[in-house]
Amino acid sequence: MTENPVFPPPNEPEGTDERTADVLPFPLKKTLTPPAAPEAEGVVKPGEWEAELPDTDDPEAEGLTDGVPVDPPREVYPPSVAEWMEARDKTRLPVLPDWVKLPDQRTAVRKWAVRHYSAVIGYHAVRLPCIYTPKILWYSPRGAWRWSTAIGRWVFDAEGKGLRLASVANEDAAEYLKLSRQRNDRVRLRGIVAAIASLVGLAATLTLYVMAPSWLLLLAVATLTTTLGAVGAPADRPLIDLAKVTFRKRRLSSDIVIRGHEAAGLTSKDQSIAFPRPIGRDGDGWRVIVDLPFGRTWDDALKAHGRLASGMDIAPTQLFLDKDETSNRRVSYWIADRDPLAVPSGKSPLLGATRVDFWKPFPWGVDERGNPVMATMLWLSLLVGAVPRQGKTFSARTIALAAALDPYVRLYVFDGKASPDWRKFALVAHRIGFGIVPKNGIDPVGHLLTSLRELKADVEDRYHRLSELPLHICPEGKLTPEISRDPKLNMPLTLFVVDEVQEYLQHPEHGKEILSLLVYLARVAPAVGVSVMTSTQKPDDKACPSELRDQHQARFALRVGAYQVSDTILGAGSYSEGLDASKLLKSHKGVGLLKGMSDDAGIVRTYLADGRDAERILTRAAALREAEGTLSGDAAGEAPAPEVSATVLDDVAQVLGKSEVKVWSETIVDRLADLRPETYGPWAELEAKPKAEALTAALKPYGVATEQISRRIDGRQVNKRGIKRDDLAAAITQRNEKRDAG
Repeated sequence: MTENPVFPPPNEPEGTDERTADVLPFPLKKTLTPPAAPEAEGVVKPGEWEAELPDTDDPEAEGLTDGVPVDPPREVYPPSVAEWMEARDKTRLPVLPDWVKLPDQRTAVRKWAVRHYSAVIGYHAVRLPCIYTPKILWYSPRGAWRWSTAIGRWVFDAEGKGLRLASVANEDAAEYLKLSRQRNDRVRLRGIVAAIASLVGLAATLTLYVMAPSWLLLLAVATLTTTLGAVGAPADRPLIDLAKVTFRKRRLSSDIVIRGHEAAGLTSKDQSIAFPRPIGRDGDGWRVIVDLPFGRTWDDALKAHGRLASGMDIAPTQLFLDKDETSNRRVSYWIADRDPLAVPSGKSPLLGATRVDFWKPFPWGVDERGNPVMATMLWLSLLVGAVPRQGKTFSARTIALAAALDPYVRLYVFDGKASPDWRKFALVAHRIGFGIVPKNGIDPVGHLLTSLRELKADVEDRYHRLSELPLHICPEGKLTPEISRDPKLNMPLTLFVVDEVQEYLQHPEHGKEILSLLVYLARVAPAVGVSVMTSTQKPDDKACPSELRDQHQARFALRVGAYQVSDTILGAGSYSEGLDASKLLKSHKGVGLLKGMSDDAGIVRTYLADGRDAERILTRAAALREAEGTLSGDAAGEAPAPEVSATVLDDVAQVLGKSEVKVWSETIVDRLADLRPETYGPWAELEAKPKAEALTAALKPYGVATEQISRRIDGRQVNKRGIKRDDLAAAITQRNEKRDAG
């Protein structure tokens, strides 16, 4: 006999046999009749369901009351009539699209249709006799066999054979007999139909052969042969080629997006993504906005970019992520129908521009969605980097072409590789040089050095003059369009371009001074309207030191070999922000990542202006500058002004004899006048004392002091002011050390 032990209820002492509670029936219906008279306290009427229950089990909560709601009440205001009409206007679609209403768009569509369909017709017309006809003749026997086989299977009910064999295997005699009778009936009926069709077809063929004209007979044979060829063509080798490339395009659904996030590991079983807005078309792609699970951020989605693309079954170059400022877990995706970076951005709009206002943004390219990207060089310097043959020079040259079309912009152009890409800028450039090897009596490195010194002196002078201008001309001590275009003030916007800058920086003699001057200009000059744009294919510390790269506020990186190089060009931390130019493909020519020119960093597909286009633009720019009277420098045949302050030490050292230890100042001035008459000639015309004072004043900033030097002439001692070779050598050494230190 099995015993069923009885356990006492919890919290009840053992051995308690008395009844401790009664079970009362619970009423199913509420009594709505009000009580006739108040009951005594503590008596509960059946049917009363209401009870005051505490919100918490905390005994200290007794006596507490509900506070003011935390969430503010939702205020809803009825829209005004104007707002209602405006909302309806925004949602109303036009009756006819723009390409039907606008004459210029109608013309463009008509031209495109003629160009497109004429190309398609011509494409197939050329291939009809030499490709399509042999294919048809080759595949038609196979098509006839497939056709006859299909008819035979239909007549003899081949599709029911599997069911009959299954009934035999199951030893189901009744089912087999039923299927056999059904098959016999079908074969009898279909055989009659096939026989009648064959007789009718044979009669029609004989009639056509005897009575039809030749062209109709040939047309019938061609139609039959073509039909048989199409039936016999393999599925992987179509009979007719495509006249245009068909890109993979499909409709994006929420299931695909969810699958992509699951594959990227951004969701879990308990938390998935949400869609705050419907998926919709955006240009040549889809716009998808999702809310990631709580705890996931935009950075997580950025790191999972490749896995997201794989989960959505698209290429990584088709998926673009945008950050939403309202929530760190909200991500906006733009999914392109095809790789937009491989699509050429087209010719530069500068080809149709008569002039450009360099104070305003100008068209430089388009982004991945085809939206225009405007560039500006005001108050900044730009570094452009890429591997060879990716459009680095063309991208930088487009900016210089825009500057050339503003007649009030002064251009300095130096090309370290001496390529033909910049040659035509000689029509407009204030200073220009090519390569590092002297040619035709011109040293391009020396010309660059002279130009840098000239520009540094100009920048220093601008700061002083801007601070001294009256408030009604320069209210805030800053350059304005009016000041830059005033020829009397001579402070135009200036663009200093150095392509392949590493060639100059690695110069064995002048490289360090060129570096120090470029660092100074890139750091200080933009504030007074002098912008520096350098480009390089070797952005490492040896070829292009970080002290120069770090002075560029804007960076543009085209395709590079590794993400470390991309980080070097765009700045430290760019890779963690999702900016990696090494992911660009070789086919993405002229495409790069732009950072620092505006608040947002992104992709730019720069416009194209080839050599002929650049020549057309520069010819127009030269004529514009001649008309405005702003052609200057090398373009106007004007040589640079002599650099007295920069070369006086070297000139004095050059005129000193090898064995001379002390030399009178007036003797040195006479020798300097013979060396550089255009510079020191006015000094030589002075009297002895002013002549010596002129040299003393020129050498004083370098710490070279003059002293009394005694010489015996005609038997008597003569004392005059002069300098010592040791003092001059010490000053030259100190100057070079300062230049090397930057």
